[in-house]
Amino acid sequence: MSRVEDFLTIEEEQEIVEAILSAEKNTSGEIRVHIEAHTRIDHYKRAKEVFHLLKMDNTKEENGVLIYVAVNDRKFAICGDKGMDKVVPKDFWESTKNIIEGHFKNGAFKTGIVAGIHKAGTELAHHFPWKHDDTNELSNEISKG
Repeated sequence: MSRVEDFLTIEEEQEIVEAILSAEKNTSGEIRVHIEAHTRIDHYKRAKEVFHLLKMDNTKEENGVLIYVAVNDRKFAICGDKGMDKVVPKDFWESTKNIIEGHFKNGAFKTGIVAGIHKAGTELAHHFPWKHDDTNELSNEISKG
């Protein structure tokens, strides 16, 4: 078994999906988590590739956020679409990365991902509040590569 399957328990994965559902209740934004074993390219570049592969750049308001983890590399990245980049404070991506990283350093991977989801969800809700005609444009399930 690769480390991807060992990275989170089924229960932890479900908690992450529940965090995504909770965060998306207050926003039209979309949050996804992608986990894979390894990448041969820069982790942020790979996160942007996965962002595109998951069609996160096709949301109506360009407000998707991806948390990408390369388990065997012990690296992660967080990135967002153009609409998100236009409105978040300059330190948003770095401060969110620091929150996740703080938990990861202690081996609390699920907690770090959930904390990142909540921070992204709060920011999304501020800039892209939920409207009565919003639909969930993307899956909330964790994708794996």
